[in-house]
Amino acid sequence: MDGLIAETCRVLRHWMDTGVRIFRVDNPHTKPVVFWERVIGEINRTDPDVIFLAEAFTRPAMMHTLAQIGFQQSYTYFTWRTTRQELTDYLTELSGDAASYMRPNFFANTPDILHAYLQHGGRPAFEVRAVLAATLSPTWGIYSGYELCENTPLREGSEEYLDSEKYQLRPRDWDAAEREGRTIAPLITRLNAIRRENPALRQLRDLHFHHPDQEAVIAYSKRKGSNTVLVVANLDPHHTQEATVSLDMPQLGLDWHESVPVRDALTGEVYQWGRANYVRLGPGGAHVLVVGEGSGDGPSDEHGRVLRPSTPRIGGSATT
Repeated sequence: MDGLIAETCRVLRHWMDTGVRIFRVDNPHTKPVVFWERVIGEINRTDPDVIFLAEAFTRPAMMHTLAQIGFQQSYTYFTWRTTRQELTDYLTELSGDAASYMRPNFFANTPDILHAYLQHGGRPAFEVRAVLAATLSPTWGIYSGYELCENTPLREGSEEYLDSEKYQLRPRDWDAAEREGRTIAPLITRLNAIRRENPALRQLRDLHFHHPDQEAVIAYSKRKGSNTVLVVANLDPHHTQEATVSLDMPQLGLDWHESVPVRDALTGEVYQWGRANYVRLGPGGAHVLVVGEGSGDGPSDEHGRVLRPSTPRIGGSATT
């Protein structure tokens, strides 16, 4: 094994000399764990900034082991977690004790995986999965074509793409797609800007789930210092959903009786939110709310909800 380790390190250093600092390792779970432990240790001994991503869709114990022996990032089961309960359970696991060694990278799709949720959910499914991946995990990714909501499978029941780029080149007319409004690239651009603007979204811990009274709606928050971001999303790509979102105010750094302005970072609109808040979200719609920003002054109803017109937004959401 010593010779194989030495040769692997030589090849890696060749590419490092050309400027490559991130390596996605395909199926590392099919090789001896001690091999990767020694290779990553040797590389990081002299170049601690080099990152190894474990592309390992395997059993949980092995995925965790690979992270523990040195892989700085890990593929996850995010692609297959689509319901509120599935997402809540999985993110509770990842943001708990595992966060001390496992750095999840949430890929909304991959060259090999086109989930049925995307196949049948259309553009709203692509939009909400992008919002979830970008706000739940410190790192996220999409495979080329996601921006155009490409969702044709090889056959019904398959997660393979019909026109897989594993076997052919796929030229795409990005300019035409933008002119014709067939791309969600503006949403992806905005999500990345929001991540840069909000340090709470660049860490895994301090993730807390709140309670909407509609199962198709998910709500969660992240805090880092004075920065708090609250996300509310409609997981149903086919129907508009209405819900009352009950917030755990202390988890937001607030008292139970407080009411604060929240600014939707996707649209710039400002609302006044308190312990209970009504939302109406179109298919795949979402709010990414920065707590305490903006002015929430305005007329309100008997429940203290700010009265604002239900206007369309990226993702098709609206709030009153």
